[in-house]
Amino acid sequence: MERRPFRAMGTEMELLVDAADAGPALDAAEAEVHRLEGLLSRFRPGSELSRLNAAGSLEAGPDLRRVLALAVEARDGSGGRFDPAVHDALVAAGYDRTFADVPADSDVAAGRHGPMGRRGRPAGIHLTAERIELEPGVRLDLGGIAKGYAAERAAEILATAGPCLVDAGGDLATRGGSWPVGVETAGARLTLELSGGAGLATSGRDRRRWRRAGRELHHLIDPRTGSPAESDVLRVTVVARDAVAAEVAATALFLAGAEAAAAEADAKGIPAVVVTDDGRTLLAGGLA
Repeated sequence: MERRPFRAMGTEMELLVDAADAGPALDAAEAEVHRLEGLLSRFRPGSELSRLNAAGSLEAGPDLRRVLALAVEARDGSGGRFDPAVHDALVAAGYDRTFADVPADSDVAAGRHGPMGRRGRPAGIHLTAERIELEPGVRLDLGGIAKGYAAERAAEILATAGPCLVDAGGDLATRGGSWPVGVETAGARLTLELSGGAGLATSGRDRRRWRRAGRELHHLIDPRTGSPAESDVLRVTVVARDAVAAEVAATALFLAGAEAAAAEADAKGIPAVVVTDDGRTLLAGGLA
């Protein structure tokens, strides 16, 4: 087994490949993650995403168009619980720079943003074969879904060398083999097995959080309010067909609330581990 740890997209990454002499594949997979970060990060002024947010219109490359198409599809499929148009809400809440530089505490109150979209319809995002157009005032954050996309791209490259797993800060993409993965519950740890190219993602308010004027905030915005979600879920871990689908499902289930999340996971057959803020663990979607 060969491993390659590195830092990208604001988190710790690790590439694992079950093969010897996998150096070239590891180099290429790491380079791909850095390339995508350069295109999709809202914290890099020269990225395609930042230029789109600044201008409202951009003749974009295939990766930004693809990730945004996935994000719009996810928004529609989740009933709006997943929404890429949360940039300004994150900034208002205090997540206005890379998380490592966000002050952990401040006496200054967070700003307020309000619901996404207008008059009950989603914020306007229009994609053509080459161009992206945003309605006035719409700016995007692709953090989680971009990370899942990068993990999948890296896994595609690593798979040329052998069975592999890409760990993007806890969001996982796999190709080939069978991979036991430890998942934290309320009071212990259980092991899930990923195979067949499955992905895994966790959404929660126990990692990226900060305080403003005594109020604890986090990075998961509820599009219905434009503020950090007030959910009784501490975190939810999901297994799906790939890392992008897992990222979307984890965010949508987090925003649903614990009991509704478990019911939805059961109904849709989404393996999910839901940890509540009062210390319960709900296993759903076929897990027992």
